[in-house]
Amino acid sequence: MRKIFRWIKPYWWLFLIVILLQFLIPLTYSYIPQIIKYVFDNILSSSGAGNTLPKVVLNFLGQYEGVQAALVLAIMLVLYQIIRAGMMILNGFLKGVFSNKAAYDMRTQLFTHLQDVDVSYHSTHDVGDLIQRCTSDIDTYRTFIGQRFPALFYIVFAFGTGVAQMAAINVQIMWVSLIILPISVIGGIIFYHYTVKKFSEIEKEESKMTNVLEESINGVRVVKAFNREIYEIDSFNKRSDVFKKKSFNLNKAMAMYWGFSDGLTMLQYAVTIGFAIHLAQTGTVSTGDIVACILYISVIVNPIRNLGRIIGDFGKANIAAKRIDEILSVSDEYKTNGTQTPEVKGHIVFDDVHFRFSDAKEDVLRGLSFNIESGETVAIVGKTGSGKSTIASLLVRMHDYTSGSIKIDGVELKDIEKHYIRQKIGIILQNPFLYANTVYNNISIADPTLSKTDIENAASKAAIHTDIMNFDKGYNTIIGEKGVTLSGGQQQRLAIARMLVLERPVMIFDDSLSAVDTNTDSQIRKALADDSKLSTSIIITQRITTAKEADKIIVLNKGVVEAIGTHDELLISSPLYKSLWSIQGALEGEFIDLVSKEVKTWKNK
Repeated sequence: MRKIFRWIKPYWWLFLIVILLQFLIPLTYSYIPQIIKYVFDNILSSSGAGNTLPKVVLNFLGQYEGVQAALVLAIMLVLYQIIRAGMMILNGFLKGVFSNKAAYDMRTQLFTHLQDVDVSYHSTHDVGDLIQRCTSDIDTYRTFIGQRFPALFYIVFAFGTGVAQMAAINVQIMWVSLIILPISVIGGIIFYHYTVKKFSEIEKEESKMTNVLEESINGVRVVKAFNREIYEIDSFNKRSDVFKKKSFNLNKAMAMYWGFSDGLTMLQYAVTIGFAIHLAQTGTVSTGDIVACILYISVIVNPIRNLGRIIGDFGKANIAAKRIDEILSVSDEYKTNGTQTPEVKGHIVFDDVHFRFSDAKEDVLRGLSFNIESGETVAIVGKTGSGKSTIASLLVRMHDYTSGSIKIDGVELKDIEKHYIRQKIGIILQNPFLYANTVYNNISIADPTLSKTDIENAASKAAIHTDIMNFDKGYNTIIGEKGVTLSGGQQQRLAIARMLVLERPVMIFDDSLSAVDTNTDSQIRKALADDSKLSTSIIITQRITTAKEADKIIVLNKGVVEAIGTHDELLISSPLYKSLWSIQGALEGEFIDLVSKEVKTWKNK
């Protein structure tokens, strides 16, 4: 209840008004059976049996008799019900307001927190599950606090006023009408524990089903390429079938519980009416008393009957609140943050840096030491898994190094505020994320205030401007989600343009030229070299032909620096670099020879 109530807290005044209405609505209704009783006992007959209507009302009605009294009473009842209808409308409106406000706060905070948690959290959690927690779980919570939670107070107040009014008529009838109460309470407790367990299982299965759906849609091109449509359909159907069966079993249990509850309710009606008729035959109660008691039975019994639905929804809301709280309880990455905001020019020093992932047994980086001067273009090469991309992650503080020191222009990296360092160091990934929007907006998203000239200049440096102008609508062309309508090289170049418009002092190209041909690669690097505003460039690459043009090359091998130097120096000092060059250089030579032969053949023809 604390987890559920915490989101209502900012709107406590709205909630208090709703609770007040939950008291007033059943309280005002509790006098309607008394009005009906008055009709039977004082208008249709003259028994004059006791009535708990306010004295001022009884004195007013006592002035009239017969048809005139019935007409006055009818007008009063209509006006009375209009007032009650107004309260019910206000009640529904306020419940909608505060529940949607609370759900909005929850949704906003949950999404914000997901932005702030460590990147490793997203690496170990399914996207489908996170989406479900941000959507259907919050909707479950909203429904509960807006409808079921206030209904708990309504049940208590309705039950209390009904019991009090019935006791005023006849205490014996009141006690008989409460016979099913212990049975309903015990059944409700058992049913609650059952629903909590089942809802937990259903939520997990729905999460798995959502994740299969999300992966299948995102990977639709792979699915079609490998002709796996039938496999994906079967996989989704299996998950959907498990979800259906578990939901069906819970619905069956609910139907049985509500059927049992309805059966008890009908039995309670029969017993209470039978007992009331018996008292009427002995002259203990009047006809009006019997009619009023029958109406009060529904006031007492129906809330207990509706308790089953509230219990079921409470169990579901309880699970939803726990699932949401699981995310919010995860520490965000800014709890360990620096405070300094030094001027960044691009001088980077690694000194005996070690790094290990939290779920790994061995270090990825083992004693890395190297120096990058401001204004240098440095290439980092090595085999897959040698730790090249890890260096990029450390520099933008996606991860923090385990030991050693990384200094940016003389300031320890861990002492620099994370947001600030990410504003100064730009990173372009091998697989960039592009939005389903126009080409122009995908570039300008980095800074919406940029002019069209700035956007086109950045695109030209990234060697993508000509491609864009060949599109039907140029820069206004809509690209598919994640850039699926573009080639791999176009995606990478568009991401490079998006970063270049920011003119950051340090740029990291994390294998972001892998899908670009050699000629375009050279064109982009030349444009970067000619741009005096860019201070330091770090090119992480598998392509030696790209690396050899750098001011110096850092060769990584199994998490350590094997050698540092120029292309010619490394061919002598680094066995790994020499091996990579012998393979790639030979392939490049063969390709150039082949092209030359084809050109000569074409010219001769």
